[in-house]
Amino acid sequence: MAYEFIKTENRAGVFIVTMHDTPTRNALGPQMADELMECLDSFEDDPAARVLLLTGTEPSFCSGANVRGFNQRIQDREKGDEKGEEASLPWGKMESQYASRGQKVALGGQASRVPLRIHKLQKPSIASVNGHAIGVGMGVALACDIRYAAEKAVFSEAFSRMGLIPGDGSCWQLPRLIGMSNTLLLQYTGDRIDGTEAYRLGIASKVFPDGELMDASMELATRLAKGATQSQALIKYLVHKSLSMDFEEALDLAHVAQEQVRKTEDHKEAVQAFLEKRPAEFRGR
Repeated sequence: MAYEFIKTENRAGVFIVTMHDTPTRNALGPQMADELMECLDSFEDDPAARVLLLTGTEPSFCSGANVRGFNQRIQDREKGDEKGEEASLPWGKMESQYASRGQKVALGGQASRVPLRIHKLQKPSIASVNGHAIGVGMGVALACDIRYAAEKAVFSEAFSRMGLIPGDGSCWQLPRLIGMSNTLLLQYTGDRIDGTEAYRLGIASKVFPDGELMDASMELATRLAKGATQSQALIKYLVHKSLSMDFEEALDLAHVAQEQVRKTEDHKEAVQAFLEKRPAEFRGR
């Protein structure tokens, strides 16, 4: 299918998605978000597409939210605000509004749906961060299972610089990756860090010279695409669920998952390949 703001390609089981809006350096606006959501649904439903590789058109990965229209939304909101609202500290005010909420509203707009959709994919995902990953662009990268970064990559939790909060889920993601103190340092300041610093902190799994990033990303993605994708899906499920479980609960859940994968064709193939002393040829079934 043809898209306006993204490019897609399926290469040997690797579904390559390139965010592509050069005038905005691949800012994640409503139209790009809709296209990403649609292509991610298609990717998950396609058995021939086994691994997601997400990147952006040079020189950026994703420069953040598309801020066109921010000023209009501010004006519209101000017109609708009631006057004389009682002053209160931010936490109390927020908790009061949260408690009185009706239906769930994606306050971050359509772009805020994308990181959660990536996070919930039942297939492996790799972010190949080739340039700026700013604000929600960083959140999109964090939502992927693995992040490879170029040395020139630039990561920034830029929300506070706009008087906003990270509405993309990074308040959940980052502490699990780099700890509380490093998270708050990045989110309070909005400071920019390069690929090498992202690797040192644990945001990026590996860092590469700029010209080697895509080849390295494809090498990993192709390797994963040749793997036992039923096992990979359940490994991801177990890792996510185990974050909120104690050890015994996580082990019980793993036993259920193990019984499930023992019934797959890939497990049978792996055992046969071992006995025949040859590489296994996994089919994802």
